[in-house]
Amino acid sequence: MNTGTITSVGIDVSKHKSTVAARRPGGEVVLLPFDVKHDVEGFSRLVETLHSIDGETRVVLEHTGMYWRPIALALKEAGFFVSVVNAILIHDFSDNSLRKVKTDKADALKIANYGLTFWPDLREYSAEDETRQMLKMQSRLYERTTSTGIMLRNGLISLLDQTFPGANKLFRDESRNTKGHVKWVDFVIRFWHKECVATLSYRAFADTFQKWCKRTGYRFSTSDAERIHTAARNAVATLPKNDSTKLLITQAANSLNAVYDSLQVIRTEMNRLASLLPEYKLVMSMEGVGKVTGPQLMAEIGDVRRFSHKGALVAYAGVDAPPYQSGTFDAKNRHVSKRGSPHLRRVLFEIASMILVHGNTDNPVFCFMDRKRAEGKHFYVYTVAGSAKFLRIYYAKVKEYLSVQDVAS
Repeated sequence: MNTGTITSVGIDVSKHKSTVAARRPGGEVVLLPFDVKHDVEGFSRLVETLHSIDGETRVVLEHTGMYWRPIALALKEAGFFVSVVNAILIHDFSDNSLRKVKTDKADALKIANYGLTFWPDLREYSAEDETRQMLKMQSRLYERTTSTGIMLRNGLISLLDQTFPGANKLFRDESRNTKGHVKWVDFVIRFWHKECVATLSYRAFADTFQKWCKRTGYRFSTSDAERIHTAARNAVATLPKNDSTKLLITQAANSLNAVYDSLQVIRTEMNRLASLLPEYKLVMSMEGVGKVTGPQLMAEIGDVRRFSHKGALVAYAGVDAPPYQSGTFDAKNRHVSKRGSPHLRRVLFEIASMILVHGNTDNPVFCFMDRKRAEGKHFYVYTVAGSAKFLRIYYAKVKEYLSVQDVAS
């Protein structure tokens, strides 16, 4: 076996199949492009074929959706060096050709050539990367579930406007119990119509309400009881108090609570997965980062060491404003690229907004945004600029911390 020979295997991944090709330096094609089905038999044949190649072999795949995972894990378990590369890097890579050919076979050869070009810089997919991938999937699930919850919440409020107007504003804050349920949602399951309160005397309602608070784990307040009773007697309902209306409200509220139950489970799992990563404590200690946004931030950024410099991370988030210059023209008013991850931008926006709320003058990110705000910049402008600055600080701190950990281990 010629151990001095290197072979780059490029895999263009699709949903149910992948196209595989292999190249060596000098333009030599070791394996002409061929298709592999994503099943046990297909993976078994691929492993056997790749094992027959002499020398050092590295497998390169595009990070596209979740389709790459089955074939990547199968090859990893078979002992191959597997590197999963951002799809944008592959897309922007020139295969030394003026022709723009877009076929699975051409893409597989292009990916193989990318592997040869950046051979020393390829990062191997690891068990830590698998944890990060699971965290990312949980984060995306949390986003989708949250969107569902918002839709159901708005639907429930619309129904309550016809049975108990203003019921969602009866409490001064969005109090939650240990299950993650919101107080007013649980309240309308029991008091689903204004008549459930208005027909009772204040003393009778206060007693019933106190027992309900004790049973459901919420804090009882006499002022709450007074305000609710007064609101119920002044409210005007357009739907009658009957079994059909009760079913309508309680089903809507129970559906929303089911979503809140799911969110509680997802939050717990996100935090558990994030805690397995080495930078967890450092990230969670950063101002503006919360119990949800912390794991989400780590999920969307991934391993910060995969970015060559801080500018690359800012560009990945799409909060950079790349220069635009041609000849004597030099654009002054430039927009952010928005080319990177919209999920990461959303998390960054939440963190930057929280930093503004804290208003800590010792925080360089707040001082930067506050200065932009004093200059008369729009909220969106200085918040996005603050997000970019936060990312640069994140990159420096986390990369340095991980480097120290690598040396220590």
